Order: sequence, then C-alpha cells, then structure tokens
Amino acid sequence: MIDSDKLETLYQAYNHRRFACSDPIEFLYRYHHPADREIAGLVASSLAYGRVAQIRKSISRVLEVMGKSPRRYIENTGLKSIEADFAGFVHRFASDAHICALMAGIQRAIKTHGSLQACFLEGFHMEHVTVWNGLQAFSEKITAFCAGMNPGHLIPVPGKKSACKRLNLYLRWMVRKDAVDPGGWDAVPPSRLLIPLDTHMHRFGLETGMTSRRQADVRTVLEVTETFRKIAPQDPVRYDFVLTLAAIAGKLNPADFVSV
Repeated sequence: MIDSDKLETLYQAYNHRRFACSDPIEFLYRYHHPADREIAGLVASSLAYGRVAQIRKSISRVLEVMGKSPRRYIENTGLKSIEADFAGFVHRFASDAHICALMAGIQRAIKTHGSLQACFLEGFHMEHVTVWNGLQAFSEKITAFCAGMNPGHLIPVPGKKSACKRLNLYLRWMVRKDAVDPGGWDAVPPSRLLIPLDTHMHRFGLETGMTSRRQADVRTVLEVTETFRKIAPQDPVRYDFVLTLAAIAGKLNPADFVSV
C-alpha cells in the first residue's frame, strides 16, 4: 500500500516552478495565452525524449522560429515557408520533414477546429473514465491533418497500445494547473488524466506494487494510474512531476513510499 502522506510531503516540498528549470515544461511558461501555450506544449512534449541538453536545444530552436506567438506563426505561415524555416532540423530520430509534418498537422487542426483543445474534445466525452479514447482520436486527427506528410514518432499511436508518455505529459501540462503545470485547457477534468509512464515511473510502479507488468504499455499505465486515483481521485497525476524529479536526481527510493 502506498503511503499517501509521504507522497503529499514530497509534493509540498518540490512542486514549485524553481525545480522545473531543466524540465521541458519550462518553455510553456513563456506563453500567457492558452492559444500559444497549447502549440508550444505539443511541440515541447513531442521532442521530450533523449538527453536533456539535446531536448532543450531542439525545443528552443523550434520555438525561436515560431517567435513570440506560436499561434500567429501557425496561422500566418505557409507550408513552403515552414519547410524553409526548419530545413536541416534534426532531433535524434526526427528530421526536418517530421517537424514540418507536425506543423502541418497542427495548422490544419486549428483551421478545422479552432484550437488544439477543441480538436481533442472531438474524441473525448465526459462519460469516458480516462482520456485514452480522446488521446487516440487526437493522435489520429493530427496525423491525418499532416496532409500526406509523415510526422514519424513525434505523434505516437495509441492504437498500438503504447504508453504514449509524451502525449500524456502534454495533457498533464495543459489540463492541470498548479505551481508547476500551467494549464490552459479547462474543458478536460484532471480526474481523467493518465500517468506519463517513463522508465522512472515504471520502476516506481513495479517496486511499490502498483503493477507487476514488465512491459511499459497502456495496460501498465492504467494500472499505475488507478492506484494514484485511489489516493487522489480528482487528480491522479498530482505526484508525477515530483516523483520524476526525485528519480532523475537519484533521490527516489520507492520502498520509502510503501506503508508497512
């Protein structure tokens, strides 16, 4: 059984913006308007894999090109100009063609639905227990909107039963609002969010008995999230940032959070 008091103590101590200085979420703090933040967030989360320094460098490059208002850039920039702006871009397995495809997908999604939140809401319904169906529809829509271009793995495919860590991270950023997560999407309840399952959270889940599954897939995500939901029904991803922060710093001992 997980010790909820110890989780809350960790949250109160470290869930502060000053501890997000090396986290991709830091880039979202530049944007006060949700219309800009939702675009910057999708870009940042899509590139949130690999070494921290490379992640920050790649996100910085993309957002610098998009200027003070990613929304204005998306609305006013043609595909040819986007391709010129990102020529030569590389982030590990992602090429300039992949990032341009993502931009094209975002562009058509906003033109069609008015915002990325509205696009997501097309596939999410309040009777859904989690955001999973919404994630699947959102991924399919963005990919379809890429106008025949291939975003590669920048947009994961929930239908393949992957954990979709980066899309769940994106939703955490946009749906929750506290000292770390800036929010902006007010039509999706935080209670429906799923844990962004990375290697750190998977290990924590295994060592605390949240799951026995060795494969970090959607079933594991659901199992781990369900345990957190029992602790915080209205906010099951409340402890994601602080647990991941502690793990990256090498200061997380899962055994400390198991009640005797």
